[in-house]
Amino acid sequence: MADKLHFELVSPAKLLKSADVDMVVVPGTEGDFGVLPAHAPVVSTLRTGVIEVHDGGEPEKLLVVGGFAEVNSAGLTILAELATPINEVDKAGYEAELKNLTEDVQDAKDDEAKARAEKARDKVASILEVLEREAA
Repeated sequence: MADKLHFELVSPAKLLKSADVDMVVVPGTEGDFGVLPAHAPVVSTLRTGVIEVHDGGEPEKLLVVGGFAEVNSAGLTILAELATPINEVDKAGYEAELKNLTEDVQDAKDDEAKARAEKARDKVASILEVLEREAA
């Protein structure tokens, strides 16, 4: 049994993390799951949440929005739509964006524009919900 899990976190912008760690807790759409070395292969979609990377001491926390996680013999790879260290997230920026998107929903001229605005609003609202839970 390997003593470390190889973990990679990739966003469209860049490779955010590549390291050998003890464990990673992943926010899957069916619930959080922990990945340890020699974990069985699995593929899961991600929900907006916090990835916890454990490697001794306090876990490193990263906000993740959408994407996929794959566990295979090489380790864990997460392909995320958006990933940011939780301590670098601009909560005030998301609050302002939520306000603007709520106005966009109200001002939508047709059903298609309203649906797009609602989807964007709901995504930002889910990010703020995660940030509130982490602050508590």
